Amino acid sequence: MLLPLGYSPGGAPVVVALASLADLRERSVSVAALVPTALFLLLASVSSLPVPIGAWALGSYLQTRRRYTRALEDRAATLEREREQLDQIAAQRERTSIARELHDIVAHSVTVTLIGVRGARDILPTEPRVAAETLERVEVNAEQSLAELRRILGLLRTPDNGAQWRPQPSLGRLDELVSEYRTTGMPVRLEITGTARPLAGGLELSAYRIVEEALTNVLKHTDPTRVAVTLQYGRTHLRVTVEDDGGGGGGGAEGGGGHGILGMRERAAVTGGTLDARRTADGFVVTARLPVGESGEVEDEA
Repeated sequence: MLLPLGYSPGGAPVVVALASLADLRERSVSVAALVPTALFLLLASVSSLPVPIGAWALGSYLQTRRRYTRALEDRAATLEREREQLDQIAAQRERTSIARELHDIVAHSVTVTLIGVRGARDILPTEPRVAAETLERVEVNAEQSLAELRRILGLLRTPDNGAQWRPQPSLGRLDELVSEYRTTGMPVRLEITGTARPLAGGLELSAYRIVEEALTNVLKHTDPTRVAVTLQYGRTHLRVTVEDDGGGGGGGAEGGGGHGILGMRERAAVTGGTLDARRTADGFVVTARLPVGESGEVEDEA
């Protein structure tokens, strides 16, 4: 209809129309418009085939680029949301870790202090010198626990300042811990089998806290005649065992709705290990199995 009137169906309008169609509509729609338009222009000898195809290709490229840019923006937004979620998870894990540390420090300190003060009170009229020595040990324990609390609270206030006022406990201080409980009257002994060796700091702290919490439970809930703490260094695992013959009351923290045994299980899980806490015929036993790597002695799995 346009040819008799002197108008050419080719030129810029067709090129712009094809490019806009390829840019704004779905690929199937723009291809459906391209094929008949290109054939008509070719048969009418108005333009060569590359012209409409080139216009369509330009519009298709612009659409692809716009979609790619939008996909990148969506991906960036998704990554930002994921990063915020990971930050929240990390913060929650940190709060849980701090809660465990505070629980262990406070439970240990208060229990030992209470037992020591009671013991000193009972013997004060007859053995004032022994009572004074007991109170001195209670004082030292309280000062150490206060230093631990200050260290943790300092880290909470300024988490990036590297506040380390006192080194975190490690298995090298387990003798001191056992001796501390022994001074309260607990008949506890420590046995180490295998070849003792330095382990990762987090693993040593977890093992130390598990022993500390298990002994605190024994002190609070039983009156044993024998308490055995055993560290068994194996090739791939460290086995930590605390067993008493106090009549099975060592699980009182768990049975009474406390968080002691739950906290020990969480500490073991953080290292990739496991913890079993159960009653025995005459007492209670806590056994933690913590992975340590491939060096050292072959572990006795019995």
